[in-house]
Amino acid sequence: MNITNECAMSETEFAGQGAAGEAAPLAGAERIQAIDVLRGFAVLGILCVNIWMFAWGPEAFVRPLEGADNEVGGANFWIWAAVHLFAEMKFISIFSVLFGAGMVMMSERAARGGAPEPGLHYRRQRWLLVIGLLHAYLIWEGDILVAYALCGFLLYRLRDRSPRRLLWTGASGVAVVALLLIVAGWSVPYWPDELLAEAAAEWVLPPEELQARIEAMRGGWVEQMPVRAAYALEFGTAGFLAFSLWRAGGLMLVGMALYKLRVLTGERSSVVYRRMVRWGLGAGLPVTGVGIWYNAAAGFAWEQAALLGALFNYIGSIGVFLGYVGAIMLLVRSGRLTRLRIRLAAVGRMALTNYIAQSVLCSLIFYGHGLGLFASVGSVAIVGIVAAIWGLQLAWSPWWLARFRFGPLEWLWRTLSYGQRQPMRIA
Repeated sequence: MNITNECAMSETEFAGQGAAGEAAPLAGAERIQAIDVLRGFAVLGILCVNIWMFAWGPEAFVRPLEGADNEVGGANFWIWAAVHLFAEMKFISIFSVLFGAGMVMMSERAARGGAPEPGLHYRRQRWLLVIGLLHAYLIWEGDILVAYALCGFLLYRLRDRSPRRLLWTGASGVAVVALLLIVAGWSVPYWPDELLAEAAAEWVLPPEELQARIEAMRGGWVEQMPVRAAYALEFGTAGFLAFSLWRAGGLMLVGMALYKLRVLTGERSSVVYRRMVRWGLGAGLPVTGVGIWYNAAAGFAWEQAALLGALFNYIGSIGVFLGYVGAIMLLVRSGRLTRLRIRLAAVGRMALTNYIAQSVLCSLIFYGHGLGLFASVGSVAIVGIVAAIWGLQLAWSPWWLARFRFGPLEWLWRTLSYGQRQPMRIA
């Protein structure tokens, strides 16, 4: 089946329109398609953020490129600001919400099929943890799969709670990090000198440490391992306990609630989704924008940007990602842009494969076992690389799924979880 035929077959499948052409609630397989489109949108969006760590290191998340013109008005600043405003923490939040929704979906599906539901879930999480650890220590230290697997172990028992309780519990978890940022920001004047010096050195690496990291990442795979392993260990332990458990875990509970409330399946009214877009983007974008101004005015000093300055996007990103969810649901319900939605849904059905593929491609571009361009590619070129990878994944995902039932890593994960080889090729 080629993409043209698939588009033709899917016109009515995706449209969800009434006789008068008005958007109507989705039913049956269309509900899953709505989630797939949203997941594909999130997977592609995550690359907008992750690629900066591949290209320059984790510092590129929080301020414009090292050694670049960071003044307001410079190209590097505005590209960083756009990524921060529209992408940073927004797409990963959607991914976290969908992971939580997926736990409820898998539980329902296993129950209908008579499978040993908890056993299957925990096997899936164990194998996801293995995949995440391999990804973090062998390919890219910024992996999120380890945190997702750990949250999956801890939160699965909460899946049967009411949507109201899930929303309150999830929001409370997300609020923990916000409170930590506020307390830490207010307490900076009372920190001992040794702790202040250590924080400053971590925020802006001393020249000799920065050069050592550049040489390591431009070197061979073995030379990269000490840098990658140290960051992966910190991110997977202290980072998980201080951040991912509360933010990602809280949003997973929110995702369970939104799935049960039929928000993520496109079944709510268009009025609901329009309100999500209006209020989410209307509140989230200005809050994040104020944070950009606040941090830039402080010269991206760690005392502001790492603590209270980070609070703006932490809060604003919640509104923005909810606005994105509403916009995607409206798009799916509208019946417009059918070809794009089919390609996004294919990317979403192969989310694990495409996420790892992004890491492999970026490592080959920026690290020494590939082209070795670490810390040498400017902002405009990075935007071009993102666009090229998007085009590749939007093209190859529907091509693959026209021939196979699952993405390669989805098939492997499913086979390991069920303990038997799964059918792969479409007859």
